[in-house]
This record gives sequence, C-alpha cells and structure tokens, in this order.
Amino acid sequence: MSFTYQEKKQEIKDFCLDRLREIAEYDNQEYRDAEVGDLHNEIFNTDYYIVGRYQAKQWMGADAFDMIGDVQEYEKDNFGECHTDLSEPESVVNMWVYVEGWEHIHECYETVRDELTNQCELELS
Repeated sequence: MSFTYQEKKQEIKDFCLDRLREIAEYDNQEYRDAEVGDLHNEIFNTDYYIVGRYQAKQWMGADAFDMIGDVQEYEKDNFGECHTDLSEPESVVNMWVYVEGWEHIHECYETVRDELTNQCELELS
C-alpha cells in the first residue's frame, strides 16, 4: 500500500505526538521544562526513522522528488547549501522526516501539554 505525500506528513505528525506523549509519561515535569528544540532533537535526530535503502525507496515512492526538493530548500535556507547526500534514499527520508518534524513539533508540544493539563485537572477533581 502506497501513502500519499499528505498521508506521510500526517504520519510524521502522529509519530511526533506519540513520542512526545511517551516522553511526558516517563517524566511529566522534565517534559514541561524541556526546550522544544531539545525535544525535536531527541525525537528526530537521535535515531533513524527508516533504516535501509530499499525500505527508504519504498516509503518515498512517487514522492521522492518532492522530498528531495523539501530537503534542498530547508538546507539552502538554513545552511546556504545542501549537505544531505541526495543520491541516498535513506539519507533523504531521514532528513525529510527531520524537517517535517520541525514543522509539527511546536503544535504537537502544545497539544500534549494541554492533554497533561487536562489530565491533572481531572485527577484533582
């Protein structure tokens, strides 16, 4: 089954929410005190989202060139040049996931923070 570009973006957002919930469940106060950039680094820069060239090619599917374009644009805007090996599908996917994660991290952080606040209010009542 092949996913659309928008479904892949949603997959990354869902992954971000799940990981933030895990972090918050492990240590609620540490989550509240954490910098959003540090949480992004923990989720999207300490492990690979997709491992293996074949798996990366399969996951990108028809969206490969859109993802390459996104990675190029992000890196040129932030670093002045592109550093990712665009000939390596695994590198492209994992950098795209990193970039996409940055697009969602603030909204996801606030969602989980609000869930924690609501949970605490319910527990106190």
